[in-house]
Amino acid sequence: MTDYQQIRHTLHQLAEPSGQEIRTHQFILEILKKSCPTHIHTFENSRNILAVYDSGGEGPTLLFRGDFDAVRVEETLPLPYASQTAGVSHKCGHDGHTAILLGLAEELHLHRPTVGRVLLFFQAAEETGEGAAQLLQSGILESYRPDRLFALHNIPGEELGTVVCKTGSFTCSVISCDLLLHGRTSHAAEPQKAVCPYPAARTITDRLLSLNQYDMRRNDFRLITLCEFRVGETAYGVTAGHGVLRFTLRAKEDELLQQTKAELARIVENATRDTAELHSQIIWKEYFAASRNEGTAVAQIQSAAEACGLAYRQLELPFSWGEDFGLLTQHYPGALFGLGSGTSQPSLHNERFDFPDALVPIGIQLFSQLAHQNS
Repeated sequence: MTDYQQIRHTLHQLAEPSGQEIRTHQFILEILKKSCPTHIHTFENSRNILAVYDSGGEGPTLLFRGDFDAVRVEETLPLPYASQTAGVSHKCGHDGHTAILLGLAEELHLHRPTVGRVLLFFQAAEETGEGAAQLLQSGILESYRPDRLFALHNIPGEELGTVVCKTGSFTCSVISCDLLLHGRTSHAAEPQKAVCPYPAARTITDRLLSLNQYDMRRNDFRLITLCEFRVGETAYGVTAGHGVLRFTLRAKEDELLQQTKAELARIVENATRDTAELHSQIIWKEYFAASRNEGTAVAQIQSAAEACGLAYRQLELPFSWGEDFGLLTQHYPGALFGLGSGTSQPSLHNERFDFPDALVPIGIQLFSQLAHQNS
């Protein structure tokens, strides 16, 4: 059996941000080819990879996803396999997710599917919400029409190897926005001649944050977070004439997120209308659809966990973060589940996070069980 601890360490060293996963992409292909897929699909407009293990016979088509982009967090741990990319590191555990999927590839090479086919989706650009859309836009899935999708994400705070899942919304629907306010500068001695965006920016922020419903147990849960508030420049002789506000919006379901987007637009329009010659521009970015877990897929995950001797915990509430896998669940039935990465593990995107090596064989075993119990 291949040393997947070493593979994870190499992936960790290669850490590259979303859309720039050049060396990581090459390394995955190098390892993947050793497991002899029936087909390997690469794409001109993304660094996604889709490997196919085809039995040649009738049967279900399953898709397993593993992401491989890193986040823009500086590596501070003194690891012998520390990230070689300044300001970028695997603090979300995508190195581990990909090592697990490569382990499943080897398992499928050693024990080929006897019916149907298994697709392995190595996803680039998950952190920016682009990779899943790029796969769908390529049209490749229309050729295979997967019957069921599966993906995992490590969960700090849960016991190592504990499987957590639920039917319905598993992760929230999330979108980010840049709000640009354009007024007019003046000499700081004559502020009355400027069109300063600050009053409107303050009003917009206060009204948006007043929409928050923090109780995740409620169906109308939504969370608007102010990420940046900036007006003017570091120029003491100039009255502020321009501003930038950045927000993230999240809700349990896509419908409420769309309503919140519309409310934001109305609040901005009303606030800027009160200030003559102040103009606004809203730029939406990094959309993550809610991950909608289908009941049959969730039952299969629980069955696989029990077959592997792993603890299983049914979640009551979805996670508040977004996951690009959610977009795929809008088109095909499937489920995203969590795999505990340890109660003492730092949180995702924390500079001290490091995917536990002990979780890789557990993930491989679980994915393999899911693949074979469906074939």
